Amino acid sequence: MRYYGKVLGFIAGWLLLRHPAGAVLGLLVGHAFDADWFRAKKYDPYAVLGLTSEASEAEIDRAYRRLITQYHPDRLGGVAEELRKQAEEKAREINRAYDQIKKLRSRN
Repeated sequence: MRYYGKVLGFIAGWLLLRHPAGAVLGLLVGHAFDADWFRAKKYDPYAVLGLTSEASEAEIDRAYRRLITQYHPDRLGGVAEELRKQAEEKAREINRAYDQIKKLRSRN
């Protein structure tokens, strides 16, 4: 159980507002951080490849190959630098999702 957000929030709230109500407000904000209220939704590697968790190995491989050939930076030789960087980031995301799916499936 994480608690450091609550402690830091309590101290910061007390110091910033110089009142017990500030400490309570800081405690609430710290709890929100500890509870991951501000975190983005959970990462789903299947969604990156456009699949569901029920997809077969062949479907996963096919989707990976299709997406990586579409977004691989070496295939985008004459495009603007910004588009090339976006393609590199997307290719990294596709590779990470594929690797994570393979790890998940090898455990089962």
